[in-house]
Amino acid sequence: MAEWERRGGEMAERWQADPSAAFRRRLGAAVSGRTGPPCADDETCPDVWELDNGDVAVIGRDLTAQYASRLPEGVRVGADERLVVIPGGLVRGPEVDPR
Repeated sequence: MAEWERRGGEMAERWQADPSAAFRRRLGAAVSGRTGPPCADDETCPDVWELDNGDVAVIGRDLTAQYASRLPEGVRVGADERLVVIPGGLVRGPEVDPR
């Protein structure tokens, strides 16, 4: 895949994740306040975090291979990307951990 993409008639640099970004705050309920199926332990639960640069980190199950043949029209997973699945209640719930 090219490092450059055309957007609005201009060349724009392809988005790159910044590995130096730090975790800012959890998005969604803290592990202790979640409803639904319990996690195996506090160390292996799916999670969603905002990073200090505004990006979002998602911890979940890598199901890239299982979904590869069923992606909707126009959806692609790059060679350096993964399709990650998390419980829906994790992002739909009203609770936000202010940490």
